[in-house]
Amino acid sequence: MNKEDILKKFEISDNHKDKLDFVLGIEKYFKESDKSVHQARNEIKVIKYNDVEYMVKSFKVPHIINKVAYSFFRASKANKSFINAMNIGSFTPEPIAYIEFFDYGLLSRSYYISERYKYDFTIKEPLNDESFLEKKMILQSFSKFAFALHEEGILHQDFSPGNILIKKINDRYEFKIVDINRMSFKELSLLDRAKSFSKLWAWDKDILIISNAYVRLMKVEPKDFYAMVQTHVDKHKAKKNFFKKLKKKV
Repeated sequence: MNKEDILKKFEISDNHKDKLDFVLGIEKYFKESDKSVHQARNEIKVIKYNDVEYMVKSFKVPHIINKVAYSFFRASKANKSFINAMNIGSFTPEPIAYIEFFDYGLLSRSYYISERYKYDFTIKEPLNDESFLEKKMILQSFSKFAFALHEEGILHQDFSPGNILIKKINDRYEFKIVDINRMSFKELSLLDRAKSFSKLWAWDKDILIISNAYVRLMKVEPKDFYAMVQTHVDKHKAKKNFFKKLKKKV
C-alpha cells in the first residue's frame, strides 16, 4: 500500500469516472471556492470544474471517538451519503463521489460531491407563507413525492423543510431530498410514515392537506392518519421549544 492509499479513500460513481482529478484535488478546489451556500457544523460550496457546477459538502472533522469509529467500525457521513444516494436514485441529486482523508491512520476530513440541482425553493417557503403561489398544489405534490419515497422503503431520518428541494417544471413540481447520510431502508409501517412528517414544523391546516393527499394514494385509507401525523409534529415542536427555553436559562 503506497502513501496515497493510506491518506485517501474514495469512490466515484460509474457515470463520472472521468472526474478522478477533480475528486482527488477536492481540498484544493474547496479552499479556492468562495461560493459557500451553507456554513454551520458542515459546509457546502458550489464548485465549478470543466465548466460544470457541483455541490460539495465538507463534513466537520470528527472528535477522537468518532475518528476511531469512522476509521475502523462504521461508514463515515460522506461515505453513507454516497451509498444512500446510489441506493435511492432520482429522489436525490445525482451522486458523483465521496472522498476521505486520513491523518495518522484516522479519518480527518471527508467530502461528498453531487450534481448541482438548481431548485427554485425548499418546502420551507410555502409552509411559512400563507400567500405562497400554488401552495395547496405544492403540498399535495409533496405528499405524492413522500408516498413514492415511502413505497420504495426509504425513510429519511431528517425529513425537514430545508432538506426538501423543489423545482417547477412546466405545470408540475419536482422534488429532491438532500442531507441523506441518515436514512433507513425497510418496509414502512403506518407509524413510520406518520412520524416521518414530524420535522416539517407546519401549521395544522397544512398538515391536514398533506395527510389527506397522502392517504388518498393508499390502497386502504387508514383512519386518523392526520391525527397520527399531527401528534408527532406537535411532539417535535414541543421538544424543540423545550430545549430552546432550556438554552436561554443556561
